[in-house]
Amino acid sequence: MASVKRRVAVIGAGITLFRRRMRETGRELSFYAAKMALETAGITIRDVDAVVCGSAPDAFDGVHMKGEYLLDGMGGHNKPYVRVYVGGGTGVFTPIAAWWHVASGHFDVVLAIAEEKMSSCHPHPQKAFTTIFDPIYTRPLGPNLVWIFALEMQRYMSVHGVKKEQIALISVKNKRNALDHPCAQLPAKITVQDVLNSEVMVWPVQRLDISPPSDGAAAVVLAAEHIAKRLTDDPVWIEGVGWCLDSTYWTNRDLYYPKYVEYAARMAYKMAGIKNPPKEIDVAEPYDPFDYKEAHHAEGLMLARKGEYLKGIKDEDDIFARYGRDGDLPICPSGGLLGVGNPIAAAGLMKVCEIFWQLRGEAGKRQVKNDPRTGVAQAWGDLMQVGTVIVMRA
Repeated sequence: MASVKRRVAVIGAGITLFRRRMRETGRELSFYAAKMALETAGITIRDVDAVVCGSAPDAFDGVHMKGEYLLDGMGGHNKPYVRVYVGGGTGVFTPIAAWWHVASGHFDVVLAIAEEKMSSCHPHPQKAFTTIFDPIYTRPLGPNLVWIFALEMQRYMSVHGVKKEQIALISVKNKRNALDHPCAQLPAKITVQDVLNSEVMVWPVQRLDISPPSDGAAAVVLAAEHIAKRLTDDPVWIEGVGWCLDSTYWTNRDLYYPKYVEYAARMAYKMAGIKNPPKEIDVAEPYDPFDYKEAHHAEGLMLARKGEYLKGIKDEDDIFARYGRDGDLPICPSGGLLGVGNPIAAAGLMKVCEIFWQLRGEAGKRQVKNDPRTGVAQAWGDLMQVGTVIVMRA
């Protein structure tokens, strides 16, 4: 084992279509994402030293110990192989786990794959979450994630005086950005009024405030510096990683601010030498399963002060001028989870892939202006408690 941490680069990335009901199994989705990542890296599975699997609850696939079930589809046969899982934060934690495998000196090339096959869970993926609540104090209330996040959204709005119309603009932006994404599940040109007129799920959460449940997979190839420089002229370096696990009991925390994201971000920024995130980050992909979560998490990433992400934002022109692809700080230029889709674990890794393509100038119609050099991706999981953050530079 190396005594000094090694530099690690992302050299390839791949994703599948994100869709509500894919015919492919989770193993097949994993294979397709891995195949694309390996091809863009210019290597084969024989060149991979180890594989890191990321996937959310077994209940989605209906397969116990599904890390083992996914192994051959992910290329882990006869290789060191590990599954990581921190709820929705898994998608960014998966490349973090791959990073430490390479940075430690144990392996030179690691394939990281995140998969989710949510449509296998009947009658709805939400059913899988009914078992995560405390059986004594919480489960008798019959909770689901939507009404808990409605509490969080309401708290955020009331503490900071944020209007529902302002939050709806995030959905407008991201779904419109997704029109340019070839894998997007729910791209759309919608208006604030469309959001406000959509079905109320649990107030203030409405149908167009929420990302769609999806099937899909994403993958990245990580390599040590000496390998990366041999294989590509455009490595994207992982400069900082961070993670944080807050209290399990969401009832014991003030939901207006995600401290778990801030602590994870501070860890990653310190490693990357970033002292002024809004000035030093060129493009960001915060986790946006709900539209208010983009604002919530961007503030946790310290890209805006508490409660000020939407300050002064009144209409579409304002939000695109500040956070659009040609804006002051492009946020979710991919279309995010709101537009591309939300296959839990794969969603976060999709964001890492997007930062990789942005920093390589390979994002096509999604490419932001001004030649971005530094990007951040973030994911969040469990009951508002897990933050995972990765900082990348070209």
